[in-house]
Amino acid sequence: MKQLLIATLMATLSFTAVAANDKPLPAVLVHKVATTDLTPTFKLVGRIEATERVNLLARVSGFLEERSFIEGRDIEAGQVLFRIEKNNYEIALKQAEADLASAKAGLKNTQANLNRNSQLRKRKAISQAQFDQAVADRDQAKAQVLKAEAGLSKAKLDLSYTEVRSPFSGRIGKAEFSVGDLISPESGKLATVVKIDDVYVEMAVSEKLMLDARRKGIDLDNPPVAPRLILSDGSVYEQPGSFNFISPEVDRNTDTITLRASFPNPKLLLLPGEFVHVEIKRKQAETGIQIPQSAVQRDRDGYFVLVVNAEKNVSMRRVEMGPQVEGQWQVINGLSVDDLIITEGLQKVKPGIQVNAVEE
Repeated sequence: MKQLLIATLMATLSFTAVAANDKPLPAVLVHKVATTDLTPTFKLVGRIEATERVNLLARVSGFLEERSFIEGRDIEAGQVLFRIEKNNYEIALKQAEADLASAKAGLKNTQANLNRNSQLRKRKAISQAQFDQAVADRDQAKAQVLKAEAGLSKAKLDLSYTEVRSPFSGRIGKAEFSVGDLISPESGKLATVVKIDDVYVEMAVSEKLMLDARRKGIDLDNPPVAPRLILSDGSVYEQPGSFNFISPEVDRNTDTITLRASFPNPKLLLLPGEFVHVEIKRKQAETGIQIPQSAVQRDRDGYFVLVVNAEKNVSMRRVEMGPQVEGQWQVINGLSVDDLIITEGLQKVKPGIQVNAVEE
């Protein structure tokens, strides 16, 4: 009986040992340490502005005879966009030409009279007063010629204003007047032309953020940072930008400083007025190690992580931590590239045991 009891006990212990040896290793999620880009980045909201924008205005009065463009289309510099009736201005031009011809004839006559009086004065045939009057008549005739020339120039200018041209190549918006409308300089804008093959992005930056940059000196010819755009669908705009303006004053209402960057827009993807996200990043890249915050633990001696080696054994590693950014924690010292650190399942393990590591 005693021998049977011992045999049964031994069998039970043997089964327990086998069961213990067959117990699965605790599963943990691990993260492979890698070098990442740690270059400081600021995110701002900006608004796109046209590099050039002009409201077309009428400079003379008259009925609108022609509108020679399609709204919303590209136009060329110097292209005629509106034509105002010119009959009255052509008549005024002919009148100015006649006035000039008359003034020149008067000048010719007074000059001839002065020449005769000059000879007579030498022979003392006329008084000094008569000679002075002849000089005055000649000078007055000269003034009349100058006045007529000015009138002719104004008439030509007014006639040229009957054609409203684009000052630069760009895209024109909606026309505010139709053919047959009576317009004048007081009518307001006829249409708006914008240049968008290059655009500006204006953004407001906290004065405090700019303080350190001002201490170091801001060089707009070779700035240490560069902007890039994040479009409304989350994609990165492919064209690089460059800063070209910093406001010399702080906005007293918002305590911000206006920055402006220029971006090429060859595909006309960017439109004035829309909002975009702007990432401002140093041109000189900085790299280092960042790990998930969930991997970091702390005791009275400081921060540590649990590392899994090639044999799946767990060990503690003391680390020196840097700043935290969006769920990631910079490691200044204590980890190397390709180390495996436990990020999930920490409550199931401790240093010295083996684990079933699953890499993220």
